[in-house]
Amino acid sequence: MSTPAADLRLLYDGGCPLCCREVELLRRRDSRCNPGRPRLAFIDIDAADYDPAAHAGISYREAMGRIHAISASGEVLRDVAVFRRAYALVGLGWLYAPTGWPLVGPLAHAAYGLWARWRLRLTGRPELEQLCQERCALPR
Repeated sequence: MSTPAADLRLLYDGGCPLCCREVELLRRRDSRCNPGRPRLAFIDIDAADYDPAAHAGISYREAMGRIHAISASGEVLRDVAVFRRAYALVGLGWLYAPTGWPLVGPLAHAAYGLWARWRLRLTGRPELEQLCQERCALPR
């Protein structure tokens, strides 16, 4: 018997300490709220075997630039929508619900855009271009 697919697959940067901390929080919460059937799956885009073809064609560069997730139906979510859906699936939807409101939503999206732009530098990682060059140099 096969395991049912997760409701949402989050693509995350396993080399980012803040990303890993949030993934661990979501993973623990998911196992507590949804025992026996996790609603979330986590895909480390920083892993050498990350395959865009297996994840809606989302390239390493795209995934490193902004957070992405893929629903069980194949819908690709980006940015704040990923957090809103993920947190809702683990019973914490109220935390991100305001990001769907007319006045708060644009501010949340702008704030996320700034975070996405500066995330690598703020976490002590090389620039995106350097990471992509190093990735292309990996043996396949």
